[in-house]
Amino acid sequence: MFIKQISIVLDNVPGAMSHVSEIMGREGVNIRAISVADTSDISTVRFVVDDPVRALNILKANGFSTKETDVLAVETPDHPGGLNAVLKPLKNAGINVHYLYPHLGRIGGHAVVILGVDKPEEAQKVLQQNWVRTLGKEVYSI
Repeated sequence: MFIKQISIVLDNVPGAMSHVSEIMGREGVNIRAISVADTSDISTVRFVVDDPVRALNILKANGFSTKETDVLAVETPDHPGGLNAVLKPLKNAGINVHYLYPHLGRIGGHAVVILGVDKPEEAQKVLQQNWVRTLGKEVYSI
């Protein structure tokens, strides 16, 4: 299932992420998945929230430059090697996974990962054809 990911760039200084978390919490927006990649000067923060439209408005009102991207939220079996049920069909289809990070919740007892891929529509079809369970679907492969 496609969901919205929000990305922002933060100065790599103490308290920058805390400030974002404080703003979101104060405004009632829940961060459900998050990834932070840093360099010496800046950090790129990617996250999924429960209300992306509201989050974008809040961030922009607080002076942040935002980027919105469609990413895939995919359930994966939660056992050793379970992630390969998602990665192997993508590899076999020649789809590159640029990044992935965990969703903070679980769906039906299964782990959920957020995937940024080079061919999102094709990736979604491949995962559905291989019976990989995406949010809202019935079954997954192991």
